[in-house]
Amino acid sequence: MNTPAAQTLDARGLNCPLPILRTKKAIASLSVGEVLEVTATDPGSLKDMESFCAQTGNELLASGQSGGDFFFRIRKS
Repeated sequence: MNTPAAQTLDARGLNCPLPILRTKKAIASLSVGEVLEVTATDPGSLKDMESFCAQTGNELLASGQSGGDFFFRIRKS
């Protein structure tokens, strides 16, 4: 099932901790079950997003890298 994103967040060019802080704010505006798509360029965001989801209980549906961009799909729990 590929749920369309309710919101997208462009965190390219931001360094830690800004991608996570912006993700936290964006997730807060969503309803349970909605999906947030995040694009970031900070290499630390790979581990940061995994940790964020584990700590907050949100579901990391997908993550990946293309060139210098990192992509994440997070479902609010």
